[in-house]
Amino acid sequence: MPHNFTEFMEEKQTLMDEQVARALAVLRRGGMILYPTDTVWGIGCDATNAEAVEKIYALKKRSDRKSLIVLTDKLDNVSRFVQKVPEVAWQLFEVADKPLTLILPEARGVAENVVPDEGTIAIRVPEHEFCKRLIYKLNRPLVSTSANVAGANTPVTFSEIAGEIRQGVDYVVEPAVEGRPTRKPSSIIAVGAGGEIKIIRE
Repeated sequence: MPHNFTEFMEEKQTLMDEQVARALAVLRRGGMILYPTDTVWGIGCDATNAEAVEKIYALKKRSDRKSLIVLTDKLDNVSRFVQKVPEVAWQLFEVADKPLTLILPEARGVAENVVPDEGTIAIRVPEHEFCKRLIYKLNRPLVSTSANVAGANTPVTFSEIAGEIRQGVDYVVEPAVEGRPTRKPSSIIAVGAGGEIKIIRE
């Protein structure tokens, strides 16, 4: 046990560094991780690696190609994955007071099997230390999809995640780096090329 707050913070930082490094190694070799986000636990992989993305579909037993949510570490990077970000999208990101995923037109820079037939991308910038550090180190977008088999309820806490999912990934991040998630999925808003807005999930 740490004897004071400084030691506690140092131990916490050491654990964070260790977990980022281990998850990063798995992602770089095309593996899947089970990891905490700003909302709920997610299954993740390098969003530019089509083979890794395919592994996630297989694990979730999901045959359709609905858009997978992609995370990036800062707002400035959103334009790396969208041909032209509608102005209203920037405004929505700026004023959001809870986790917000935007579905934006004309995806680019990610694996083809991340993108649905309509060519959109679902993207979020998480306010979560572990996610931000991992994505920064990876220097690529990170897939984030709920940690459940298709059709099953979304687990809210780590303890609710099925053994099938925990055992099916290549690395499970230590729950101690979870932080303070909302424990519910993000809001989702679709934004059209002309700035049209449609609320998909509040």
